[in-house]
Amino acid sequence: MSYFANALSMLVDFVFMLVVGLFVVRLLLQWAGASFHNPISQFFYRATNPLLMPLRRPLPTIRGFNTAAAVVAWIFAAIEVWVIAALHGRMLNLSASLAFGLASVISMVLAIFVGLLILTVLISLINPGADHAISRLAWQMTEPVLRPIRRRMPAVGPFDFSPLVAFAAVALAHVLVVAPIRDIGTWLTR
Repeated sequence: MSYFANALSMLVDFVFMLVVGLFVVRLLLQWAGASFHNPISQFFYRATNPLLMPLRRPLPTIRGFNTAAAVVAWIFAAIEVWVIAALHGRMLNLSASLAFGLASVISMVLAIFVGLLILTVLISLINPGADHAISRLAWQMTEPVLRPIRRRMPAVGPFDFSPLVAFAAVALAHVLVVAPIRDIGTWLTR
């Protein structure tokens, strides 16, 4: 592969990562019930609304899960996989592209969640009472996962070990969910 194709592949990956990331964050914001009035939330709503608003009727939000955002993120991820494969001289069929795209979206959801977990842990260590738009949003987006873990874990003094359990769950999800979907995509390319 030429240097030009590698560079173009990297740029395509970066652009699609940003686009898919917008819709994944929108999906997570709604799922977690994060405050719409947060300026960061408003940015993601404004950036994604032009594409999602027309899709609200055929792809409604179900129990806080924005199906339109999920489908749009999945389609963009599948297009990215197909374009990068084409740049490398391989042609993927639709089912393989969709499988790899689904694995990519799930992986991005997990990566964003890990980033938010790290952010909340750092904020709680550096400035526990921080009242900033970023800290409020990170807390609101991680709390739906951490709260049930805290309820089931015994308290160990002032230490909160729920993020460690969440990190372990994310690692397991990568091994037990993302990797098998990628394997299916590989199998579908044959």
